[in-house]
Amino acid sequence: MSISMKNLDPAFRGAGQKDGLEIWRIENFKPVPVPTSSHGKFYMGDSYIILKTTALKNGSFRHDIHYWLGKDTSQDEAGTAAILTVELDAALGGRAVQYRESQGNETEKLLSYFRPCIMPQPGGVASGFNHVEVNEQEHVTRLYVCRGKHVVHVKEVPFARSSLNHDDIFILDTKSKIFQFNGSNSCIQERGKALEVVQYIKDTFHEGKCEVAAVEDGKLMADAEAGEFWALFGGFAPLPRKTASEETGEETEAAVKLLCFNQGQLEPIGFESLTHDLLETNKCYLLDCGAQMYVWMGRTTSLQQRKGASEAAEKLLTGDSRTKSHVMKMIEGYETVTFKSKFNEWPPTPDLKLSSEDGRGKVAALLKSQGLDVKGLMKSAPVTEEPESYIDCTGHLQVWRVNGNAKTLLASSEQSKFYTGDCYIFQYTYTGEDKEECLIGTWFGNKSVEEERVSAISLASKMVQAAKFQATMARLYEGKEPIQFFVIFQSLQVFKGGLSSGYKKFIAENGLDDDSYSEAGLALFRIQGSGPENMQAIQVDAVSSSLNSSYCYILHDGNSVFTWIGNLTTSLDQELIERQLDAIKSDLPSRSQKEGRETDKFWELLGGKVKYSNKKIETEQESDPRLFSCILPKDGNLRVKEIYHFTQDDLIAEDVFVLYCHSYIFVWFGQEVDAKVKTQAMDIGEKFLVRDFLRENLSRETTIFTVSEGSEPQFFTRFFTWDSAKSLMHGSSYQRKLAILKGGATKLLDVSLNLIILQSVEILGSMACKRYFHSVISLLC
Repeated sequence: MSISMKNLDPAFRGAGQKDGLEIWRIENFKPVPVPTSSHGKFYMGDSYIILKTTALKNGSFRHDIHYWLGKDTSQDEAGTAAILTVELDAALGGRAVQYRESQGNETEKLLSYFRPCIMPQPGGVASGFNHVEVNEQEHVTRLYVCRGKHVVHVKEVPFARSSLNHDDIFILDTKSKIFQFNGSNSCIQERGKALEVVQYIKDTFHEGKCEVAAVEDGKLMADAEAGEFWALFGGFAPLPRKTASEETGEETEAAVKLLCFNQGQLEPIGFESLTHDLLETNKCYLLDCGAQMYVWMGRTTSLQQRKGASEAAEKLLTGDSRTKSHVMKMIEGYETVTFKSKFNEWPPTPDLKLSSEDGRGKVAALLKSQGLDVKGLMKSAPVTEEPESYIDCTGHLQVWRVNGNAKTLLASSEQSKFYTGDCYIFQYTYTGEDKEECLIGTWFGNKSVEEERVSAISLASKMVQAAKFQATMARLYEGKEPIQFFVIFQSLQVFKGGLSSGYKKFIAENGLDDDSYSEAGLALFRIQGSGPENMQAIQVDAVSSSLNSSYCYILHDGNSVFTWIGNLTTSLDQELIERQLDAIKSDLPSRSQKEGRETDKFWELLGGKVKYSNKKIETEQESDPRLFSCILPKDGNLRVKEIYHFTQDDLIAEDVFVLYCHSYIFVWFGQEVDAKVKTQAMDIGEKFLVRDFLRENLSRETTIFTVSEGSEPQFFTRFFTWDSAKSLMHGSSYQRKLAILKGGATKLLDVSLNLIILQSVEILGSMACKRYFHSVISLLC
């Protein structure tokens, strides 16, 4: 898609070059920047464009563009906003996802930018800016309905008894007091989120100076606050049942339709099965799913085609009076997960990096010619650094080898020697950031048998349950271990074969040779790691094709020991080989072999010289984390929902969440989660990987951590701005937030502290508990 200066509105020049939000209001059909101080303030008579720029770990930017339409905005302004989002996308290289947002029906992604809520004000630019600032208004009593567990949709309703019902949560804002009315059928999570809106109203419209009251549906005049609330409605009277015609917030099912934009017209496309090959790269399409509509724009379409598709979609919505349908527009190659999920199959996304960066380069050249800074527009080089473990390496380690349905404790001298045919359980207790922490994990060798893997998980789960779920649990596979594992074991050797009864039985039943490591036999080890506290010796096949110029190796056979130094290794690699040599063959002198100057004896032991690689094995890089709310219903079909721009407050005590980091995931469960669900935490993580919700071909061998609220390790909390005091509180999410709002959080913390100390005595012992007690006291003080 070619871009010329005439397609680029001056207001958009330089946009999207740094992390954060940028907002424009449509004024006289032109985008006018909204100052940062007014972000989140929307007027019902206006249309806005919101650009969210996210800086990714790989050095690039991701852009999301939203255009918000107030309920009183004109069709012309709405159409202008829709067209300008296409132009803005073009200015950013043509790869942003565009969202149509209508007042009262915003996407959760947009609402996540303006927490806790959006509360549009009357007025707008078309009415000559005829609106009054909040602090200048005479207070008017208003009634709002709130819906949402993770972000809150707030809508003003008539101040009348008939507006109330048993299913929703309502906020009554009076001059001297704010009441939250909790319908008897509303859920705890929604009640807690609504309290955030109460706090917002208190701070925004009352300068933080008013009382707050919570009223439970069904409490009558005996409760003073309930009596006061009902008096404002003329006295108590039973509420009617909610009628079927009222809003439920649920999406309606509709037959999926695919239409093609052709010369300004929408032409339906017939299909028996919705497949990717129906989409042609030189055309634009509309996928109509009822509550959601998707505009898909082929990579080779022109700017005019994309504008035409946007206009046609807008007309379709207006003509069919579908004001509540969400519309998402996307470019080929940058489709959303929800769009891909509508198709029976979706092929791997081709690498569009070159074409995309080329487009951004053209835009950058245009902007630079105008004297603008463009360094943020181009992808910067990712920062490469050794990952931190966020775990203390001086703790106490115990290791068990799994034998059938039992486990055997290893001596301390043997606990860093693993066999690829075996499964292991380890328990590591250490001093955390403000408390004693415990990690219980399983490690599965690549040749281990399924029966012992199942047994290992069962045995480890029982250990976690015995610890009152206060320990973090990990499931690890050989070759996929996270940095925490290597720091715990420090000097690890992984040998071929196995010693467990399950492995021995398996090779015997299948007539296989037992190739388990023998100190007197032929063995080749690849040495890897980042330092003395993180180094491994991995036994590989003793053939020359196993060599790699980027590593050092140890080769031994009976009384002969060789070290081999690859040409691409560093002095650190060579230091590690000396340290591992002491652990594997300290009793014999070694002969050093430099790559290219090996002796005949060395090649003879490896069966002759053949071609080998010089490419270092790449470790999976940590990706930008994403948070998902998870529900595992009785049918076993895991349901997930992404939480955008998450914070610690999104971790609700009654729910289970998955924090996705690509090479590993965390399953977090709150204190109020049912004990049976807690025992299914590892299963939930497994189902998340199998479902592959993100369409990223997730490996089933991805590391899974399970984390309990109140016992989060630092390698989990680092993904949040973490307040340890919040995780020490007990009670439902609603009770906690109400206590904070009313200034009673200290009482909940006192109760929580006593419970945690009692649990610590059982789990860690009196000395550890004493250290933990002092750390908590210092935190609270």
